[in-house]
Amino acid sequence: MQFKIFKSNVEFIEWFNAAGNRGYKLSINEFADQTNEFKAYRNGYGRPQRLKSRKQTSFRYENVTSLPASIDWRKRGAVTPIKDQAQCGVDQGCEDGEMEDEFEFRIRNHGIASEATYPYKGDDGTCNKSNEASHAATISGYEIVPANNEQALQKAAANQPVSVSIDAGGYAFQFYSRGIFTGECGTKLDHGITAVGYGTSEDCIDYWLIKNSWGTGWGEKGYNMMQRNIKAKGFLWHSHGLLLSNSLKQKNFNIMITIFIYD
Repeated sequence: MQFKIFKSNVEFIEWFNAAGNRGYKLSINEFADQTNEFKAYRNGYGRPQRLKSRKQTSFRYENVTSLPASIDWRKRGAVTPIKDQAQCGVDQGCEDGEMEDEFEFRIRNHGIASEATYPYKGDDGTCNKSNEASHAATISGYEIVPANNEQALQKAAANQPVSVSIDAGGYAFQFYSRGIFTGECGTKLDHGITAVGYGTSEDCIDYWLIKNSWGTGWGEKGYNMMQRNIKAKGFLWHSHGLLLSNSLKQKNFNIMITIFIYD
């Protein structure tokens, strides 16, 4: 069975690349023998339905008018190394975790532990209260981000990395290798990623610089460029969001990072 799945996926990748009608390429990766289990293991974001009823609040970057043409937060020391979430839909917690719940936990817990103190294992276990009480970073709150507004997202991304939920269920995204991803738009938000910048390619295509959590073997060493300013109905992400203030100290580098969920 796994060989048949692998063979089918390889044929799809070869067909897609041979067509040459997209600005990005696919390649065989560690997910090439997976179909439904890939979605179950890798796409675990559960969209918080309660966000729909929240009222719009102020947006701290609403009046920002001057934005850089491009930005890459990796070059400013504000992005941690690529991780592999393994067989757990853990972009926001195993089994359909929600970003809002994860942020609320950080507030209730007065912070979160460092990975060195409380390492991720990718499976269910018993909470270690002692490690949980060790706080490496804290948050102060969150706010709603303007809905269906890529300009608002750009304003946020110009000031800090941005936590984003997308529809990552397509085969093209599963086998993405390089280039600016211009895949079909979807509305089933099932995966959490991080926008760590944006820019414009030499052939004038605007893009978001995306950090994923599927290891360095996926995409461009764990990263992806996704088309920005799409003039179409239905984006790869939709737009309710949360704002989070997070004090980060890393290698004597002190910054304030504000993270948005744009879903």
